[in-house]
Amino acid sequence: MPRNLDMTSLRSFVAIADAGGVTRAAGFLNLTQSAVSMQIKRLEEMLDVTLLDRSARQVGLTAAGEQLLGYARRMLALNDEAFARLTRDEYEGEVVLGVPHDIVYPAIPQVLKQFARDYPKMRVRLLSSFTRVLKGQFARGECDVILTTEAVVETGGETVAELPLIWVGAPGGVAWRQRPLRLAYEQHCIFRQGVQAALDLAGIPWQMAVESDSTRTVEASVSADLAVHTVLAGSEPPYVERIAHGGTLPELARMKVNLYAATPAHSPAVTALAEMLRRAYAQRPGGKPVVNERAELRVV
Repeated sequence: MPRNLDMTSLRSFVAIADAGGVTRAAGFLNLTQSAVSMQIKRLEEMLDVTLLDRSARQVGLTAAGEQLLGYARRMLALNDEAFARLTRDEYEGEVVLGVPHDIVYPAIPQVLKQFARDYPKMRVRLLSSFTRVLKGQFARGECDVILTTEAVVETGGETVAELPLIWVGAPGGVAWRQRPLRLAYEQHCIFRQGVQAALDLAGIPWQMAVESDSTRTVEASVSADLAVHTVLAGSEPPYVERIAHGGTLPELARMKVNLYAATPAHSPAVTALAEMLRRAYAQRPGGKPVVNERAELRVV
């Protein structure tokens, strides 16, 4: 039997240890779950030990697995360093970034431009959706990095900015004066329930005048003065304006812009993209220093 450890199998083993399960590790590695399982089986047969404790709901490491993990990390790091030094190849591949519709501007185009300059052979696939959808995709390993807009930061994430929700309407519009107040929101918008609760608390009657899956539909309706909407400060679309309501409408909550990055990252470019996002938000009003509020990592 050969006495050479397979680097691909070691990479899958480290990914499982970091991700806490075969399914998430397979997503981060862009492999099928069966392929990752087969690599671990081959590694266990070569060493004649059991590396993973599969008896519990969450996959853990056996004593032998814990011992191998340190060696595996060092071997992979040395392998990657040697390959990069000797081939002088630039990083190639794809990074998947997920961002909610309403915060794509203004930070994301700047980050993508910088990333393209620093990693010209890497492709970035930008997914724009709702926070709930993006978090589901991230949990399945379908995204490498996501931004979310939430009231709190969950395990494994970090807050890069904290911004107030503001009321927006048509330039010079009067829809905000009407009662019941006409609202326009996407069906899965994470802000709408909190806004509705704030209006109820203030005793302001409201109705959902525009409800759509399309952000463009909401923007068009608001810019036509058919309804009002709320966005994070600084991310107003170009055809609306902040409503100077003078206290007629309730003040709204502050929301967190949170960053979640895959662990392990399948490429140093993923780590670099996350750092670019941190710095982009640190430079904006409401942004946090690069040493961020980070939740304790708990693998699920």
